[in-house]
Amino acid sequence: MLVVHDSPAEHPRITWQERNYIEASIGKSVSKERPPVPWLSIAKSPAVWGTLTAHFCNNWGFYTLLTCLPKYMKEILKFDISQNGYLSAVPYLVMWLNMNIAGNIADCLRTRGILSTTVTRKLFNTLGSFLPAGFLIAVGYVGCDHDLAVVLLTLSVGMNGLVVAGFNVNHLDIAPQFAGTLMGITNCAATIPGFLGPLVVGILTKTENTTHQWQIIFYISAAIYTFGALVFLVLGSGEEQTWAKEQTIVYKRVPHSDRFESSMESDVKAM
Repeated sequence: MLVVHDSPAEHPRITWQERNYIEASIGKSVSKERPPVPWLSIAKSPAVWGTLTAHFCNNWGFYTLLTCLPKYMKEILKFDISQNGYLSAVPYLVMWLNMNIAGNIADCLRTRGILSTTVTRKLFNTLGSFLPAGFLIAVGYVGCDHDLAVVLLTLSVGMNGLVVAGFNVNHLDIAPQFAGTLMGITNCAATIPGFLGPLVVGILTKTENTTHQWQIIFYISAAIYTFGALVFLVLGSGEEQTWAKEQTIVYKRVPHSDRFESSMESDVKAM
């Protein structure tokens, strides 16, 4: 309530460097009248479906481990509850560090022209999905080596932080002025694994809570991670979509009247 404002131009304490950066990235708001959301174009956009699929599949692995990792450490790895709390938190500390590192590296690659936005997003999304999938599969085969299991789980969760520079920010790339709407759509779909993932874990371990059953759980999560990454490789894009180009409100006088009517004209920039 105290620090949020409608636009960078209206913020009383923003530096001009930050204001210029934000406006150059997402464009200026020149009118209080917002353009209509192109729902049909969004529904037909391969780039949107690529992002949505990647978001859904990533969250399957994320929520499964977030909710069930303590259970695995307690009942399979046999850590006591005092150790369990700290060990369950370590992977997410590594994830947080990787999120910050990945974001900075991705921005460096793009601003220096080393990689295009599309290639950067696909690179980090692929690494942030394939690496966790591989480490999850490996966890199922470490046997009684609890230390190695913890290391592999930490790497699986931690490397997943790389997707912050992949699909997670892709909404701003493909449709800056509709990024909030797209995030609402994809995040809505991506919360479904929040109850489906733990449900699958409960079904598989209800009567037989063994290492073999957890291998199956890890295989399922790894397969879904991989599927999401492959779909994003095929459908994903880092370019602003034609339907999302900035639109200008044009007012025209109604013939033989003092009234004006408004219409939207797309400001399609050369790619």
